[in-house]
Amino acid sequence: SSRMQSWPQGRRGMGRRGRSSLVSASSSNEMEVSLIPCLSDNYAYLLHNSATGTIAIVDPSEAAPVRAELQMKNLGRIDYILNTHHHFDHIGGNIELKEEFGAKIIGPAADKERIPGIDEAYADGERFDMGGEEVVVLHTPGHTSGHCAFYLPRSAAVFTGDTLFSLGCGRLFEGTAAQMHESLNKISALPKETLVYCGHEYTQSNAKFALAVDSENGDLQKRNEEISQLRRKNTPTIPTTIGLETATNPFLRIKDENLRKNLGVKAGASD
Repeated sequence: SSRMQSWPQGRRGMGRRGRSSLVSASSSNEMEVSLIPCLSDNYAYLLHNSATGTIAIVDPSEAAPVRAELQMKNLGRIDYILNTHHHFDHIGGNIELKEEFGAKIIGPAADKERIPGIDEAYADGERFDMGGEEVVVLHTPGHTSGHCAFYLPRSAAVFTGDTLFSLGCGRLFEGTAAQMHESLNKISALPKETLVYCGHEYTQSNAKFALAVDSENGDLQKRNEEISQLRRKNTPTIPTTIGLETATNPFLRIKDENLRKNLGVKAGASD
């Protein structure tokens, strides 16, 4: 399928509750990423580096599903909690998990006043070491003014929160369309094989809009069929890849002539 074409850097398998594992081919490091469904349609993520034993949680909406995932995997620790932004459905489990496991909470510098329990804050382009895994922080305002994404170059993965979704992007609560455009450009410039882990399972509804404005896109038609099959089985559509999104996500294809024509964009109009 089109979704499986872009894994040159790793092998991936899906299991119960949508677990996905990535083995980086560029090093001896192994990073397993588990999708943890939270609330109605959120995803938190458990990152387990089996080489170092380091465990991180990205955007824990609530503590109970995270605790259940740890128990199921026989893991008894959380070293880091990474928050992409301050909305409750991304930080709701922070304090409970920090108190229980002593985890270090990391978030964007631009949002540090609004993230409960934060220990370290990083600005755009800054890097930190997460138990042997380099993490690059990308400032991605639009959905909120302080939003960030976490990029792990060694594992070829990016955690985009509510900025980039599969076939869509986040609502503008605090930022501008111009800021969101710049943020999406920043993320889409990552290597094509980069795995994209976003904050919600919105792909099927996003596909309806994408097809309405980009109906002649063969890659999108193929992706839509695949999404329908996955959701019929209640299987996650995440992760996607940068390569797949740049081919199918209308918010990353605004230079496409057919798309601009379908939207009635005047010739010479800015992106």
